[in-house]
Amino acid sequence: MLSKKEYHTLVVKSPIIVEKLAVIDRIAKTDASVLILGESGVGKELFAEQIHLRSLRREARFIRVNCAALPEGLLESELFGHVKGAFTSAFTNRQGRFELADGGTIFLDEIGDITLPLQAKLLRVIQQKTFEKVGSDVSITVNVRILAATNKDIEALVAQGEFRSDLYYRLNVLPLYIPPLRQRLEDIRELAAFFLKRYMLETKKRFNGFSNEAMHAMLSYAWPGNIRELENCIERACVMGKKSWIQEEDLFLTKTASSFQETGSRKLKTAINVFKAHFIQRVLEENKWNQTETAKVLDIQRTYLSRLIKELDIINPKE
Repeated sequence: MLSKKEYHTLVVKSPIIVEKLAVIDRIAKTDASVLILGESGVGKELFAEQIHLRSLRREARFIRVNCAALPEGLLESELFGHVKGAFTSAFTNRQGRFELADGGTIFLDEIGDITLPLQAKLLRVIQQKTFEKVGSDVSITVNVRILAATNKDIEALVAQGEFRSDLYYRLNVLPLYIPPLRQRLEDIRELAAFFLKRYMLETKKRFNGFSNEAMHAMLSYAWPGNIRELENCIERACVMGKKSWIQEEDLFLTKTASSFQETGSRKLKTAINVFKAHFIQRVLEENKWNQTETAKVLDIQRTYLSRLIKELDIINPKE
């Protein structure tokens, strides 16, 4: 079993992800295969971890395999193991990842990248729970729960004959779609703060937080690389930042991708909330964060403004 330190910290605030975790609670109680879908960098591995950690298998091993990292020959040996003499460099017998995961969970990342011959062998493991090591004719039986993930349009791959339909249906018993960061605006503040704390320790520098302009830029940016890109952005800002607050220029976000219209979200409620947060924050700044004066300018009640500040998570950087 992995220690708790070997699992990632899941940082969540957005309602859409809170709902996903509620679904995961139900999924975790079963042994059915799960196919986790979503763009690169959305954190599919973290959600696979959560399925395992909330399951009855949580005390057993959680084995990770990046299917895109190895060529077909090596991947087959990695998954199923090999016997001595199976190929030139096979000097000893070796356990595969499925054997190591017996009783626990195996996570097959980038499942859309495996070849058709290997897909057939994987299908057999799912259906019969048996396989042979490379170079052996002795069947091995395992009790493993399979979680798979891909950022590819796997249905298109099936239609093109590049991914077996029977394997797809076996993996897709419980589909789980993870939305991109641009549709989870509430998570940006939480993740930015989390990564800032991490990289302040690594760079041995201290920042009070993000300037209003920097936070506005992050909330408006499209994040095509999702959480992975956000983390890299915060690390870079910690290295480059010279002031007590992270500035917009420290983030090095490209202006061409920073328009809200390019975020991919077309939900009216999301657009309205983003606009309200930015507009109210600007008026607060113009009035030196005096809520009474700001309420007068906005022509709303002071109590209503306070509620909006809380609901829209508007933060005074000087507090």
